[in-house]
Amino acid sequence: MDVIYTLLFDKVVQKGPEILISLVIFLAFVILSKILKKITSSAAKRLKVNNNLIRLLAKTVSVTVIIFGLVTALGTVGINITAIVASLGLTGFALGFALKDTISNILSGVLILMYKPFELDHYIKITGFEGLVVNIDLRYTELDFLGDKILIPNSKLFINPITVVSKEKKQLHSDMEEN
Repeated sequence: MDVIYTLLFDKVVQKGPEILISLVIFLAFVILSKILKKITSSAAKRLKVNNNLIRLLAKTVSVTVIIFGLVTALGTVGINITAIVASLGLTGFALGFALKDTISNILSGVLILMYKPFELDHYIKITGFEGLVVNIDLRYTELDFLGDKILIPNSKLFINPITVVSKEKKQLHSDMEEN
């Protein structure tokens, strides 16, 4: 048993500096991710980007930097990062395939929030649905039609024709709700 402890202690002493350096590298990347998250958020706010997009962009930057830092720190210790990067790639491929509809909705939501084909309080019609836009999220858009809540996936809004109804017709909708 003493032999095992001696071997373990020798390995820790031998690898100690590498482990310490890798922890410092990882900590530096975590701090960098927080700084970049704040910079991204403030730059996006100055450009008047939608809050949902700001959160998504800031989180994406933060997670990417942390993953890069983790891989770099593991490589510093001497772990073969080729296998880790390949595993991350395969995991990303599998998740992308499994979540393709969700990812499609999120990307469509990002494009809708960027290009603004319609905005809050616009009255829109799309493939059998119509209503007043009350919320635009990354995954779906919420319409109000005569008090009914309609949630339309953003991918449907992005690929189908949308009719943005004029203010006069929107007023007609308001009058119909009151009656």
